[in-house]
Amino acid sequence: MADETVTVTVKLLDREFLVGCKPDEREGLLAAVEHLGHKMREIRHASRSPGYDRIAVLAALDITHELLMLQRSQHTLSSNAGEQLAMLRRKLEQALDTPVE
Repeated sequence: MADETVTVTVKLLDREFLVGCKPDEREGLLAAVEHLGHKMREIRHASRSPGYDRIAVLAALDITHELLMLQRSQHTLSSNAGEQLAMLRRKLEQALDTPVE
């Protein structure tokens, strides 16, 4: 039953949606709904034009921007860690190649 799905009712800004997901993904879906709902409420309170579609698009853009920034940051950290490991490996190899007196 790997293809089994459950239907989850989610609520975003007083609108309900039925979303299908695998049972083991339900918790992640609810966390995503909570995060999206928070962003949408922030935008609704700060917006002059509080149309639902506009709020949803702005929230999606905001969350996507956050994701891309995190991915770039992760890539930079991974690159830096790789460079540090290569430097340590070179030092270790040099130390091991140095004859002991």
